[in-house]
Amino acid sequence: MNAINAGRLRAELLAPQGPYAALDVVPSTGSTNADLRRASVEGAADRTVLIAEEQTSGVGRRARVWASPKGSGIYLSVLLRPVEVPFSALGSLAIAAGLAVTDLTGELGVDAVLKWPNDVLAGPDRGKCAGILSEAVAGDELGVVLGIGLNVRPLGPGVEPGAGGLLPTSLAEQGARTTDRTDIATLLLAALADREDRWRAAGGDLAKAGLLDDYRARCETLGQEVRVLLPGDHTILGTAEDVDGAGQLKVRGQDGKRHIVFAGDVVHLRPVR
Repeated sequence: MNAINAGRLRAELLAPQGPYAALDVVPSTGSTNADLRRASVEGAADRTVLIAEEQTSGVGRRARVWASPKGSGIYLSVLLRPVEVPFSALGSLAIAAGLAVTDLTGELGVDAVLKWPNDVLAGPDRGKCAGILSEAVAGDELGVVLGIGLNVRPLGPGVEPGAGGLLPTSLAEQGARTTDRTDIATLLLAALADREDRWRAAGGDLAKAGLLDDYRARCETLGQEVRVLLPGDHTILGTAEDVDGAGQLKVRGQDGKRHIVFAGDVVHLRPVR
């Protein structure tokens, strides 16, 4: 089980040749997102990357646990300072990141799709292969920390299904052409830089960035009958029809009314079987 090679990553990805300002790999941490939130307040540069071999307190949306065992995956966060993007448009960053993960799975020969708002599902059984968490950081300068947890190798016994009962899977289990985590991290961060650069230049508007059609093509949620659970036990039953330029889901309710669903408001989104 080879460790992630920080030297190789820096040679490929750091400025001036590459898109990132700083990149570190640590053996273990509680949460890479939490570490970069602190670093943001302390003045860390735009496009700072932190990768951990393991996380002891990894989290996803709504503080759900993300299993991050040593050597099994890529657990990374990137601090971004997209001054070109208004605060109200930051929510669409997770959409751009999801596309980057599926750019990677395509490179690796893995069948994968996106589940709105932040999951990557792989294989014929659509197990959860990756999760994305985007968090705005308060401070004098706009900041957002983007976290990606990606299962490269099987997680082993004892890992519980995720939100909505999604069983975990990994790139290795789905026949990826490589499980070298340094190679995979390089490909992922390069894909993310490309997608994020287009997102940033368009002010966070997915349509203007040319990302929306790609997302529509890769998002398995669209066209499904879904049950959307919102805070306060409010539920919407209907058909997921579309995603807009801000990354919001359009659901046509069973009563015929159209609902706009914000990712930050969703407790669970599940297909109606």
